[in-house]
Amino acid sequence: MKQHQAGRHVDIIGFPMDLGADHRGVDMGPSALRIASIQPKLENLGYTVSDLGNIIIQNQEKQKVKNPKLKYLDEIVKTTEILARKVEKSLNAEHFPLCLGGDHSMAIGTVSGISSYCKKNRKDLGLIWIDAHADLNTEETTPSGNIHGMSVAVLLGFGNKKLAELHGFFPKIKPENIVLIGLRSVDPGERDLIKKMDLKAYTMTEIDRKGIGFIIDKILKDLKPRVQHIHVSFDVDSIDPITAPGVGTPVSGGLSYREAHLLMETIAECGCMSSLEVAEVNPILDSNNKSAEITAELVASSLGLRIL
Repeated sequence: MKQHQAGRHVDIIGFPMDLGADHRGVDMGPSALRIASIQPKLENLGYTVSDLGNIIIQNQEKQKVKNPKLKYLDEIVKTTEILARKVEKSLNAEHFPLCLGGDHSMAIGTVSGISSYCKKNRKDLGLIWIDAHADLNTEETTPSGNIHGMSVAVLLGFGNKKLAELHGFFPKIKPENIVLIGLRSVDPGERDLIKKMDLKAYTMTEIDRKGIGFIIDKILKDLKPRVQHIHVSFDVDSIDPITAPGVGTPVSGGLSYREAHLLMETIAECGCMSSLEVAEVNPILDSNNKSAEITAELVASSLGLRIL
């Protein structure tokens, strides 16, 4: 049941953020994933695991919304900058950062830290974004003002300057090195940006037609020769809510349990993933920690767990 990974060191970093989303509860996502034994699962695969704890984030009750188009901007900028530094430090130590969210505004910090590390080490960064949503809104296009719906736009250098220039530079990634998988809820402004930037985006319709195995093989075949660091950003709402109900923004028609595992197993077999984050686990909306348990299993699959 396990693939030995002696010598590999995983740093778990908790980011209990719920300021970027409407639904409360995703701040408990890191705790739910720990309860789901994510650390023992990785240790059983032969990894050395250090749990670096959670980044401290002020909750909504202690803050005011200054701009309804950019809710809780200042605290998100402050804490994602801390996250960026922690992720970069982990990579500098030649460790594997595993970030547990929290809402998907987390990615602004994780990818900023990874991108900084890659720039200093002359590596090209690739991003596999697995999500029901494109997260390509800006303050001009957002229907909600929730920053978790702006993360990819920010990483491309669009939107609010404080977010886009986090960690001292922008853009964080080249558009040709981003791939979006599992889309099924895309706003008009996001659709326009996908076309404008010619982003590689695979909807659930394409997954239904071609199969997740064909699509992830194609993605990895394209990315692996061109980039030296692949970061996977996995939003649990990419999975169908029948399977994983405990997410902040569920959308019907998502990945099945086996499709999600095949996706992560194929990435593991590629041997090219250098960092990982999982976002949007919401225990309040879950049933007996089911979604966190599934997510912990997917993380293990992405890092080498096999049936045989």
